[in-house]
Amino acid sequence: MIRVEDVIRAYRHGFFPMAESRGGEVSWWQPYRRAVVPLDDFRPSRSVRRIVREGRFTVRIDTDFEAVIRGCSLPRGGEPETWISEEIVEVFVKLHQLGIAHSIECWQDGELAGGLYGLAMGGAFFGESMFFRRPHASKVAFCYLVAHLRQRGYKLLDAQIMNPHLEMLGAIEIEHEAYMSLLDEALGKKIRFA
Repeated sequence: MIRVEDVIRAYRHGFFPMAESRGGEVSWWQPYRRAVVPLDDFRPSRSVRRIVREGRFTVRIDTDFEAVIRGCSLPRGGEPETWISEEIVEVFVKLHQLGIAHSIECWQDGELAGGLYGLAMGGAFFGESMFFRRPHASKVAFCYLVAHLRQRGYKLLDAQIMNPHLEMLGAIEIEHEAYMSLLDEALGKKIRFA
């Protein structure tokens, strides 16, 4: 069983947990190339800006963290498995109770439409996963997250492993050494997430 202190120590050293499957063993990952989202350069798409202007979703922080992580833990896109095991869910719920893990949630008609979750330490936010039940909800949550991090003075939005969806959202890949330098600088900041 992974412990809260293990997770905190791992993130401070550039590692993050992933499970082989929903019930599988948790491994620690430290990719040589890291996906990050440059906060100053992020520009949401026109369609997302329009949805935000329309107020299609009510965006909230930390009102139902467990529902968000459980939404993220469901297999998607025809995949039979997920990397978010029950063990990961349990430790992140504890991290949320300690004020370290946070969720950005999009609500519509009184229901959770989508969102994302991650860890906030110093001036770094480690984005873990996102999901949606209604179109564009996760993109709006991400747009809100970036605006929130900018407003608070965060230095790093870690997206971990590049994929086409992250690339579409503006993520870039950087070498491990550059990531560790950014991480060190960001962890030296004292910033409250909420």
